Formats: sequence, structure tokens, C-alpha cells
Amino acid sequence: MLGRKATVETRREDLLRAAYDVAARQGLEALTLRTIAARAGVSHGTVVFHFKRKHELVAALLDRVLYATAVLRLPDAVARITRPSERVHALVRTEMERLSADPRHFRLFLEYWTIGVRSVAIRRKIRLALEAYRAALASLTSALVADELAVARGGRAAADSLVTAEGVASVAVSLIHGCALQAVIDPKGFDVREHFAAAAQMIKRLSAVTVAP
Repeated sequence: MLGRKATVETRREDLLRAAYDVAARQGLEALTLRTIAARAGVSHGTVVFHFKRKHELVAALLDRVLYATAVLRLPDAVARITRPSERVHALVRTEMERLSADPRHFRLFLEYWTIGVRSVAIRRKIRLALEAYRAALASLTSALVADELAVARGGRAAADSLVTAEGVASVAVSLIHGCALQAVIDPKGFDVREHFAAAAQMIKRLSAVTVAP
């Protein structure tokens, strides 16, 4: 039984990889059970065994799309940076370059976002993924905001700061995904280096402390 289960799960993973490849190249509209069967080199019946309908395949593929577009990557080289501002800037740049390097991933994200307008389940899944993405960034921007507060208050933390780690993280996600969006819309005219240079200045100014009157 264990061997059979492993075989079934492996086959399902193979089909999802084939489906992702087709969707990334041609979009979700191109996904059909027969197309996936041909891409994976299996029979139509094999695909039907795992996914009875196209909508089941589309729903199952969302996890892979979110992993590619809404799960934070923290490379070892970035994690080793000790200065908070430099670490956040390096991470934002890494994420911008990663998502804009192959715009097909984010294009699929946008397709699912469109489907989410009509599907509560898909919209909720995307929302939870983005919340987790922002939270992961906030865990890193908290040190940046704390440093700026300490400098502004002569080493004393300010409880009345209008700038929070969550706020900086939200802006960072907007800049990262905005970069990916422009790479999808205008891949030839868009320059990720220029985008990052502007983004770095915005994050720097945002993290500068503003306190309530």
C-alpha cells in the first residue's frame, strides 16, 4: 500500500508539473486534461484518475503559483547581512529580480486573481498567502524600524511612531509585486534596476521616523 500511495502521489506531482509548464507558457485557458496528458506523456485516463474536471486541476495548481510568487525567499547571502537597512534592501532587490526574471509566474498569479473575483475559495487562498508574505517581510523590517526609531530618539524607542514594521512590509510587497507586474506588461521597456533604485529610496524615506503630533 505504501508503495502504491507513493506511486500515485508521484504521478500527481508529475501531472501538476506538466500543467504548470503549459499554463506558464500559454495561460490557464490552454489547460485541458488532454493537453496535460500529452505534455506528461500519459493517457487521458490517467489524468482523469487524478483530476476529474479541469477546475480541479486549476485549483490544485494554485499552490504552485503562490509558492512561486507569494512565498518569501531569504538567500543565505542576504541572511548574513547584519545591518537591518542593508538586509532589507538586498532582500527587496532579490525578490524583484526573482519575480521579474520570468514574468510568466506572475502572469499566472494575475490570472488567478481574476478568477478569485468570482471564487471565494481562491480569493481566500490568495489573501492568506499575501498575509503570510507580508508577515515574513515584517519580521525583517522590524529591526529596520527599531533602528530608525532609536536614532531619531537618541536611543530611546518611541511608542507613538506612525511607521510600523507591518507598514514598511506592506509597501515593500507593493513595490516587489509592482515590479513583477510591469515586467509582465512591458518586459522589453521595463528596467528592474531603475525600479529598485526608486524603491530603495522610498523604503529609506518610509522607514525614517514620523511621530504623531
